Amino acid sequence: MNLISKRVSKYTKVETIESLPHICIVTATSNYIPIEEFKETFEYIGSLVTKEKVTKLIFDKRNLKVFHQPSMEWYFVSWKEDMYYQGLTTHRKILPSDTIFMQSVKIGRQKIESSFPDGKYKQMDIQYASTLDEAIDH
Repeated sequence: MNLISKRVSKYTKVETIESLPHICIVTATSNYIPIEEFKETFEYIGSLVTKEKVTKLIFDKRNLKVFHQPSMEWYFVSWKEDMYYQGLTTHRKILPSDTIFMQSVKIGRQKIESSFPDGKYKQMDIQYASTLDEAIDH
């Protein structure tokens, strides 16, 4: 698999797969992503969605140790809403094997779902994967 890589910030790496250009992979390269860097990364991915017709995003969060609720809310409520209309409807997430982090994500999603019950994220194919290969294949 030939990956084309772009480092958007010191906290993330964005890649596309040469043979599967409709898939974009964003990898957290540090244990925390400040919200400004997070938004910059996902705005860059948004440009790929519109220019390159990316329809599937894989977010590899295995390096993260800190969960940031305001970033997650922006990602779900604003960014995913815009991306839905651009054709990005499939999301795969790879979480760290940290039960506290996973619980924080679950609580954060519940909060978003109760505050924004009609968000377009509910119409997206969002699933969790254990490995990058699994995320690409499913």
